[in-house]
Amino acid sequence: MNWLIIVTGLVFGLGAVLLVKFGNPGNYGFCAACQLRDIAGALGIHSVATLQYARPEIIGFILGAFGLSRLGGEFRPRGGSNPVLRFVLGMAMMIGALVFMGCPLRAILRVAGGDLNGLTALAGFIAGIGVGVVFLKRGFNLGRAHIYTGGMQITGYLAAAAALVLLIAVSMGAGFLNFSAKGPGSMHAPIIISLLAGLAAGALAGRTRMCLSGGFRDYMLIRDTTLLKIYGVMFLAALAGNLYFGFFKLGFENQPLAHTMHIWNFLGLFLTGLAATLAGGCPLRQMIMAGEGNTDAMFCVLGMLAGAGVAHNLNAAGSAAGVGINGQIAVVLGIAVISALGYVYREKLVPISKGV
Repeated sequence: MNWLIIVTGLVFGLGAVLLVKFGNPGNYGFCAACQLRDIAGALGIHSVATLQYARPEIIGFILGAFGLSRLGGEFRPRGGSNPVLRFVLGMAMMIGALVFMGCPLRAILRVAGGDLNGLTALAGFIAGIGVGVVFLKRGFNLGRAHIYTGGMQITGYLAAAAALVLLIAVSMGAGFLNFSAKGPGSMHAPIIISLLAGLAAGALAGRTRMCLSGGFRDYMLIRDTTLLKIYGVMFLAALAGNLYFGFFKLGFENQPLAHTMHIWNFLGLFLTGLAATLAGGCPLRQMIMAGEGNTDAMFCVLGMLAGAGVAHNLNAAGSAAGVGINGQIAVVLGIAVISALGYVYREKLVPISKGV
């Protein structure tokens, strides 16, 4: 696995910097949450005119994971493990990420670009995972997924089919999609470069089971550092790329697509880390699993799209000016709701009767 860890880290780290070099906004080469939010805008789920573009990187994540799983014989349509609750967890993950203005993947890439606000957010993310691990140890369980057979197998192809349709639509400039004329949504690398980067990253993320929350969860539970090594390589690769191209800018202030309200950076990714741990994967991992035929993960991704709509339509997302009262309420409420779900959805231990 060592060479695979290195290659995966290099593709995500250098790939993210090169995407910025080719046109993506600063520190915005890869972001599972924000780029999916831009897709939500392109589809009209939210109405923020500056955040509307069907990002090919996200399409590549799903199609890359789908292609490799099919070639490797690991494509298994499955689901049925509480999809409604997974939809809610996806909403919570997205709302928390948009308050911070980035998923945990982007948090690492932001730090590699010198944005120290990412450190506060990563601390919150790890803390949220820690609370999620407590719920796991106390029996939190969403139920077992089932392998689909017969006609139900077609549902495993839905995420990849939707991604393919979206790719064709954005390539043709389809009229049903919104395209930003200014702002971050108007800044993007050429479609083919974004797609190839996403395909490579998606295939490698699927092969390594890469998951930002899973890496810290595994370390907390069994001291496994396999996934953490990928993030280390990714950080170093992105740092080297940012230094080489002159993108590195150390500090908290005046960072691209960022704010300095530290408590809300912390709590935003705390919510994301908590929800991701209970859902069984971070935003990136949910997309990869959806591409591999997991309909439960697909419902989580749909929840993330809905969460983007809620965050922006209700003015609850972060901005360069900070986090407004709606965003603050959304994060606190989200933490309370997901914590309550973590407590309620515990397996009931059956007592052993005497003499049995």
